[in-house]
Amino acid sequence: MKLLLCLFLVTSFVQAADRAPNVIFILADDLGYTDVACFGSKYYETPNIDKLASQGMKLTRHHHCQNCQPTRAALMSGQYAARTGIYTVGGIERFGWETRPLRPVDNVTELPLEKITIAQTMKKAGYATGMFGKWHLGEKGEYHPGKRGFDEAIVSMGKHFDFATQPKLEYPKGEYLADFLTNKAVDFIERHKDGPFFLYLPHFGVHSPHQAKPELIAKFKDKAGVGGHNNPTYAAMIASVDESVGRIMATLDELKLADNTVLIFSSDNGGVGGYEREGVHGGDITDNAPLRSGKGSLYEGGTRVPFIVRWPGVTKAGALCDVPTIHVDLYPTLAEIGKAARPEGQTLDGESLVPLFRDAAANLKRDAIYQHFPGYLGAGENTWRTTPVGLIEVGDWKLMEFFEDGRLELYNLKDDIGEQKNLAAENPEKTKELHAKMLAWREGIKAPMPTKNTEQKSVEPKKKGKGKKKKQAE
Repeated sequence: MKLLLCLFLVTSFVQAADRAPNVIFILADDLGYTDVACFGSKYYETPNIDKLASQGMKLTRHHHCQNCQPTRAALMSGQYAARTGIYTVGGIERFGWETRPLRPVDNVTELPLEKITIAQTMKKAGYATGMFGKWHLGEKGEYHPGKRGFDEAIVSMGKHFDFATQPKLEYPKGEYLADFLTNKAVDFIERHKDGPFFLYLPHFGVHSPHQAKPELIAKFKDKAGVGGHNNPTYAAMIASVDESVGRIMATLDELKLADNTVLIFSSDNGGVGGYEREGVHGGDITDNAPLRSGKGSLYEGGTRVPFIVRWPGVTKAGALCDVPTIHVDLYPTLAEIGKAARPEGQTLDGESLVPLFRDAAANLKRDAIYQHFPGYLGAGENTWRTTPVGLIEVGDWKLMEFFEDGRLELYNLKDDIGEQKNLAAENPEKTKELHAKMLAWREGIKAPMPTKNTEQKSVEPKKKGKGKKKKQAE
């Protein structure tokens, strides 16, 4: 009898050790790099996110795209925008490119159906999959996340109160969207506690319209601002996202799931701020300093985002990793964590970050990350958050090529995190080296380039809503 009991205990232990962990990925919307306390804010309060960071690892040089839709496409497909065709939000007609020297590359607005999502890959590996929040990759028919690998999927974005959901669901009057989505996420965890499960919780917070719960706004009303962080409503929105993280963490603790759950927190792009210093009238609500510019720009303020991973027994508590990483790395990372086979016939452009999670000083096989943006993102009063541009980051170095005039900008991010000193002229060898490497990557991935605008207009056409500082475009 004792022998049978011992065999049972040993078998149970081996099965538990061999079981792939649960995976939760919480993604904020428009939350800037320094919009959380553990990444630098002295005004916004994020005790739960800070606690998560103290228990796990912070990746201090993680990058997403300059705005939300291409980031989400890269996360779900594991591919750079040049392969999905999703570079920005909406069609090229959203901004008055007609006055510029180049015609943008046409933009795809729904994730192509032939792309195998990370949800499909995790589901095939035996995971229960759930997604609650902002999808932004197509909501109708076969494009809905419920048809793209998620067993359960509720989509909502656009408003924080009186919001619509797809599919349509009833909820208490006055409920805040972040709370609604967290309720659904907690319920999903509770029902799938025997696991493994993959939960994707992409909040609409802290995207405009800037709306928050009155009691949280009151908490910040009389608090003195610090370093461009000073808006009580925005601070309250961040607090709601932080509350969500706290509730997820508490649920894992209550169900004794924390030790076998990989919990990741990040944001889809940089914060809405830092524009005025660039001469861009974008309607600052926050500030990404010391990073340059903000959402919509491919300077670090637009693409570098907070990233935290807690994987008990793997990541060291309070660890920091400064290796450059990027959105396309998440797909192979989650696949490795979930012991899932990579999708057949679909190139994954990234590299698994599991070695970094185990050792922050580890080396990845690749030596560069890239961005390619063949379009325009406008702002208020005929200013531009970005014109067509490509970039490469290798170690401490970052090279940008602006396609309108071929201008090259070279920065050493270790010495100049704010990208203030262009070193291209004084370091021509490094400039040439990185430019050649970027051109080779662009050719290899067959990245389309904008073409000459042969009918360039001299007067900026007026667009509906254009020039309004309070309404931030994607």
